[in-house]
This record gives sequence, structure tokens and C-alpha cells, in this order.
Amino acid sequence: MSAVIRARPLQRGMSRRVCLGSAVALLLPALPARADLRLDITRGQIQPVPIAIPAFAGGGAAGQAGAAIAGVVTKDLQSSGLFRPLDPHSFLAAVSAGSQPNFADWKPLGAQALVTGSAQDQGNGLQVEFRLWDVLAGQQLTGFAYTTTPANWRRIAHKIADAIYQRITGEEGYFDTRIAYIADSGPAQNRIRRLAIMDQDGANNRYLTDGRYIVLTPRFAPSAQEIAYLSYAGGQPNVYLMTLETGQRRSIGNFPGMTFAPRFSPDGGRLIFSRAEGGASNIFTIGLGGGGLSRLTSGDAINTSPCYSPDGSQVVFNSDRGGSQQLYVMSAGGGGTHRISFGSGKYGTPVWSPRGDLIAFTKIDGDTFYIGVMRPDGSGERLLTQDYLVEGPTWAPNGRVLMYFREGPMDASGNGGAPRLFTIDLTGYNKREVPTPGPASDPAWSPLLQ
Repeated sequence: MSAVIRARPLQRGMSRRVCLGSAVALLLPALPARADLRLDITRGQIQPVPIAIPAFAGGGAAGQAGAAIAGVVTKDLQSSGLFRPLDPHSFLAAVSAGSQPNFADWKPLGAQALVTGSAQDQGNGLQVEFRLWDVLAGQQLTGFAYTTTPANWRRIAHKIADAIYQRITGEEGYFDTRIAYIADSGPAQNRIRRLAIMDQDGANNRYLTDGRYIVLTPRFAPSAQEIAYLSYAGGQPNVYLMTLETGQRRSIGNFPGMTFAPRFSPDGGRLIFSRAEGGASNIFTIGLGGGGLSRLTSGDAINTSPCYSPDGSQVVFNSDRGGSQQLYVMSAGGGGTHRISFGSGKYGTPVWSPRGDLIAFTKIDGDTFYIGVMRPDGSGERLLTQDYLVEGPTWAPNGRVLMYFREGPMDASGNGGAPRLFTIDLTGYNKREVPTPGPASDPAWSPLLQ
């Protein structure tokens, strides 16, 4: 279960207390900065910021947690491609979050930013604090202190990484998030597919279904506390909802034909999905609080993969109504449908960026699959990556990074071809594999946790 965060601003010399479920965060006072260390991430190739992240000071179990937190912060920032953590073996001095560092110890290393921190035992709790410093200006940029249960240390690390990312790039971070995906196992002819969930860095993996039924295409609710997905549990593929806290699941309704390709509306009040019947599939919405079923498309075409715009006013989907699979946009009520993809090949699985400025998609052109983006009016198409098979793009909550799955060809014996998860920067750089216990597909990126 994600914890709720409450915040209140406090004056300098005081603290800002933030309730993180069993955790509390305090904004540490900062002096006015003489300069602003800020990274422009709107360009294609970016020189990453050299940043020093020593192990957080502390003794005993708290010290071990502090070192682990610094390690997770380091990996988070490095994975973004926007930061270059320096080798800890090169550090000349040890510092804690409670004192101002001697910046002369860090300038020769080329560090532009420095993170200092400490971890202390507090009975059955853990207090963690950190400060981010601009080494060249000799000023603190931001700082927080957190009180949490020892088991919650990893979330604190992700929140620290988010705070650093936001302060230096000016955009929200995406590290305190989760990934739902389909975990594959077994031979290719008899694959077992389980619904799984993990932290965005691959930690804390757990399975939500037992593999008795095939499951596909998980999608997070805006609250990040519920998932919609396709399941064959009833013998026919249909859309189900699962509450993550309890594991309870329910079907969205008993409709003729199969239901599939679900997504939540931005306010979480409705679910949009496809329903197949009589050789065609059309797009419907249903209220999750007792609202009725509404049809948005009609006819004998295959209309599927609907996704709302962030403001809920429009829906993008793919359809073969024009003879080949292309992308279309319509109003949330189903009117004003117009085609937006006009390049060569077939387009599918469109996903609107959380920022509203782009639509990601899968494209098949010849024998090659691509992941690309275009503006909502269809202009500015850019292909970010290609392979034998790449599918299922999903956005980080800040609209900066895409995750997808990639699968290679199988040999004559049926070996190989296992799907894996990858991330790629919006600019097409910084492609990285996301660690999972085994083959993985159909990723869904949660909103920032609360």
C-alpha cells in the first residue's frame, strides 16, 4: 500500500514535517544560494552532472541502512543518464548532513553537486537526513530529514533521489514509483503468465496472481492502489480490477464477447476498454462508482488500445477502419474522430504522455518493430528504438522516460526470444535494461507514490 504524504511549510531554522505513512520528512533550512545549479534536459545529448554521494554517516544497523540508502540514491540518479556519480574511493573526506562540508575537498574531484546524509536509530524507528550542496557556489540547495520504520528505508532513498532530481532538473522525479508487469515462465508453447509488481528499479518484486490463468496488459489507477488487467480466469478473456492492498479482484461486468485493453480515466472514475463481438471490436467506457456503460465507437473495424489524454478530454486509439492499423484521436464522448498517423507501416498501442505533449506508440514497418513518439496532432514523429520486437510503451509519471519490452527471435529449437523490460530517454538516449527475476512483458508505470 502506498502511504499518504502531508506537508506544511515552515520558516528557516524550523522544519517542514511530512507524514509518509510510518515516515516523517523534515525540510532542513537552507541559506540563500549565490548560484543555481540547474541542468537543461531539453537538449538531445546532455553532459551528466558529476555528483558525489558518500555513504550516509551512522553507526550499527543505522549505519548499514545509511550506506544502503546512499547506494540506492546513486543507482537511481545514474540510471536517469543525467547524473554521473563519482567513485567513492576517490573521496578525500567524510561528511554528515548536520555540518557544512569543506568544498575544497570536493572541487578537485570535479564534483558539481554533493549529497551528504546521516542515519540514526530512534527506538523502533530510523531517522534519515540529507542535504544537497552546490559545490561551486558553496551553498545548500535542498535538504530533508525523514523518520520512518527501518523496513521503509528503500522508499526514503527513492524520495531523496526524486528531491535531488527535481532540484537540479526542474522536473519531477520518477524514482518513488512501481512497475506492474507480466512475468513469463515455462516453455514457449505453454507459457505461464503471472501478474507481478516491483519498485521501478526492480527491487521488492512480488507476484499478484498464481499463474493458473493467463493475464495480460496491467494498468495502474491514478491512485496507484488498483490495477486493471486482462485475465482468462472465467474461461473467456475479460477485464478485471485488483486492489493491491487486499489482493481482491472483480470483473468489470458480464458482457457479451471478450473485453480487453483497459485503461483508467485520469480521475479514476471510469474505465475505458475494448469489447470484441461479431468479428469487430469497439471502445466502451464504464463508471467504476456505479456509472453506466457507454459506447464510443461502432462499426465492423478493430478499434482498440484506447488511452485518455491527461485532462480527460480526448482519447487516442488504434483502428484498421481505413484499411491498415493507424492511430486516431476522438473526444472523450466519442465524437470528432480523426486520424493522426500517416507514416509508412502500422501503428498501435498509443499512450498519451502525462504532460500531454506527446503520444508514444508501437510501429511495425516491414519486419521491424519501433517505439516512437508524435505530437497529438500527428506531427513531429520520432522513432526512439527498434528491434525484432519492441512493444508496450508506458510513460514515467514525469513524461521524461519510456519503458517497454523487447523480445528477440527464437531459434529452431524454440530457445531464446525471452521478453525483457527496458527504459529509454525521451530523446532516444540512455537505453537500459530493467532487472526482473525472469522474462517480463507488458510493463505499466505507476504514478508517484503518496
